[in-house]
Amino acid sequence: MTDDQQHYRKEPRTTRGRDAIDDFREAESGFDTSVPHSARIWNYWLGGKDNFPVDQQAGDAYAQTFPGIRDLARASRAFIGRAVTYLAAEQGVWQFLDIGTGLPTEDNTHQVAQRVNPHAHIVYVDNDPLVLTHARALLTTKIEGSTQYIDADLHHPDDILTQARGLLDFDQPIALMLMGIMGHIASYDQARSITQRLLDPLPAGSFLALYDGTATDPAFLKAQEGYDDTGAVPYKLRTPAAITAFFDGLELIDPGIVPIQQWHPDPSPITPGHVDAYGGIGRKPQAPPPRAR
Repeated sequence: MTDDQQHYRKEPRTTRGRDAIDDFREAESGFDTSVPHSARIWNYWLGGKDNFPVDQQAGDAYAQTFPGIRDLARASRAFIGRAVTYLAAEQGVWQFLDIGTGLPTEDNTHQVAQRVNPHAHIVYVDNDPLVLTHARALLTTKIEGSTQYIDADLHHPDDILTQARGLLDFDQPIALMLMGIMGHIASYDQARSITQRLLDPLPAGSFLALYDGTATDPAFLKAQEGYDDTGAVPYKLRTPAAITAFFDGLELIDPGIVPIQQWHPDPSPITPGHVDAYGGIGRKPQAPPPRAR
């Protein structure tokens, strides 16, 4: 552990055991299960158990129109794992600000990062009570590092940053993770502005890791339209060019912004299949030196 990591190690919020599981099951009973919930549907597509019949019905209807959604869900989890591994192992990043946590599943950000560096600090951000209830019960951490949670809305980046400053060292590189979340911001200009506001206070050498679904398949667009009509929180699919523009001003890590299955794929004799999502990682460059007068 470096001096910086030691100085900024916070006591981890690590709810464990039977009491934690009972707490979130009791809390879950108070949530509305008559309307499909995006995090629960995503959990269903991944083969998880934290979903209800209304979510399964919505997920099946979506998959009937766009059968590729389950492959996309699995590919996105794999991309997150590869991105976090790369940042922790290849770039030495030990601080992660993961916005849009989603329901816990296998190989969550803190598990991947702390396998590489047990002292890694992960701050999850979400404003969904269901997600936060599950996260606090299940997303536990090793004592060497820390796993913290912020209850905040992506629409209010300044609030996120204010809380994050008390948990992370803003003098050291931070990996900002916006994985499959920016489509919740309907206005593209607003989505770009929020991303930039989150990046601006991060020090040089920080990273943006981002992916999102692409508006490249008519079946995908039709399925999303049907999903939005269910009363669930809508999601805006965007073009590959629009997703790439989130990284303007950053130094792209090879191979750039590409279909997520092509970004640092695991060694395999089988070529990764196609999924309708683009993503990548960009590094915040050093500020240019002031011009001589």
